[in-house]
Amino acid sequence: MPTSFDDLSDTLSERIREAAKTGTRLRVRGGGSKDFYGEPLIGEPLDVSPFRGVVSYEPSELVVTVRAGTPLAELEVLLASQGQCLPFEPPHFGPDATVGGMVASGLSGPARASVGGVRDYMLGVKIINGQGEVLIFGGQVMKNVAGYDVSRLMAGSLGTLGVLLEVSLKVLPVAPAEATLMCAGVSQQQALDLLNAWGAQPLPLNASCWVHDTTAQPPRDTLFVRLRGAVAAVDAACPRMSADVAALGGEVLRMDPAQASADWNACREQTLPFFAAPPAAMAAVSPDLCLWRLSVAQTTPALALPAVASSPLIEWHGGLRWVWAPAHAAALLRNAAQKAGGHATLFRASAERANADKEVGVFTPLNAVQQRIQRELQKQFDPAGVFNTSRLAAG
Repeated sequence: MPTSFDDLSDTLSERIREAAKTGTRLRVRGGGSKDFYGEPLIGEPLDVSPFRGVVSYEPSELVVTVRAGTPLAELEVLLASQGQCLPFEPPHFGPDATVGGMVASGLSGPARASVGGVRDYMLGVKIINGQGEVLIFGGQVMKNVAGYDVSRLMAGSLGTLGVLLEVSLKVLPVAPAEATLMCAGVSQQQALDLLNAWGAQPLPLNASCWVHDTTAQPPRDTLFVRLRGAVAAVDAACPRMSADVAALGGEVLRMDPAQASADWNACREQTLPFFAAPPAAMAAVSPDLCLWRLSVAQTTPALALPAVASSPLIEWHGGLRWVWAPAHAAALLRNAAQKAGGHATLFRASAERANADKEVGVFTPLNAVQQRIQRELQKQFDPAGVFNTSRLAAG
């Protein structure tokens, strides 16, 4: 039994070296909260959850270094105690979410379009590569990169480049003021137009969510907008934005802070009614509905989606559009996204078909140049193909 973190690291390195010799495939696993994401899991689990704890934290420097197996919730509590946060609001998707899983998945929450994503806050990493070597990249400051920025490469790599041991992250102070406006009666295109107009103005726009709200009676289109920043900036923006909505015939309500916080957290964790289950009418016709994630430019108008797709839930000021649709609609959804210069990801497969849905490909295929770059990177970090490299691309 390993008795220290150095012993644990040595044990992981030895197992990786042995896997390289025997041709065994390994899949890195922390809390397992993101197991649903990506191509089907292949290989023996390599558990890194015991590798946990904060290595160093300098609140005055806005930097924290933490072991990858550390529960994400523990890190957030520590930062909150100092009035700081991870501004990109990483989703947990379960109580066992870890810092390593946050980085490996590369997923960010509602504020992503305004503050940046996981990779933008990466300063340094310690990893074990596919040859069992412990490598350190970056550090604890922004200007420390020469050659490949490996720290950022690890964000979204889904464990295909190495085992994360430690991560250094930039953190930020919690904003001094916040307000959420609920704008009812705003159509999808009106919401997109408003968000584009507001984005060109000096407004503290932090997050947005448009949805056809079926929980309201009668159902209605609703735009939620979160403002964060200086007290004066937030107070000045609210009446100005409310007037813009009212000019379109919409109704504006400034939400109770506690309720707004709970709703934004539900959006981040995908526990809103939209995410909890596909529309009942659609599910009755097609029980194998999947949750699709369409990434497009924020200025993209309302997409011409196939008839088999649901009305979208729109985040990131228009840049992220979630829809429910069967797996067999993959080509239609990807065509719609690509026409807008974006891409479509099968985010959650249906419960009934699981991996069968993923046969259409979870991610939009890379072009020839991107495929070559990805293969060469994986070859440099994992020449023997120890890690679950197919997690990013089937085959």
